[in-house]
Amino acid sequence: MGSILSLVVPALIPALADGLRGLFSRLTGGAGAKPQNVEEQIKLMAAENERLKALAELDKPAENISPWVADLRASFRYVAGGLIILGAVSTLYLPADLLVQDAIWNLAGSVFAFLFGDRMYFKFAKR
Repeated sequence: MGSILSLVVPALIPALADGLRGLFSRLTGGAGAKPQNVEEQIKLMAAENERLKALAELDKPAENISPWVADLRASFRYVAGGLIILGAVSTLYLPADLLVQDAIWNLAGSVFAFLFGDRMYFKFAKR
C-alpha cells in the first residue's frame, strides 16, 4: 500500500495545485497577476522571451562539440529513463531483493511521470 501511495501522490500534485489555483482565482475574481492593458501585456511577453532566451543559453552545448555528443547529451534523460524502466521490468523476470525491486519501481514511476505525466494531465484537463 505504501509503494502505491508513493506513486499516486506525486501524480496528483499537479492536479491539486491546479485545483487550488482555480479556487483562488474564483475567490479573487480571477484578477491575479494578469496584465491590465496592452502595454503591460507587451512587457510581460518581452520578459517571458528574455527568460526563455536565458534558459536556452544555459542549455546550449559548447561550440566545439561533436554532433553525436550533442545529440547524446540532448537525449540522455530519455535514454536513462528508458534504461530505468527496462530495469524495473527486468525485476519481474530476474530474481531481485524486495528492497531493490521497490526502489527501482519507485524510480520507474518517477520516470514515467516525467515522460508522460504532463501530457496525460493536459489531456485530462483539456488544455
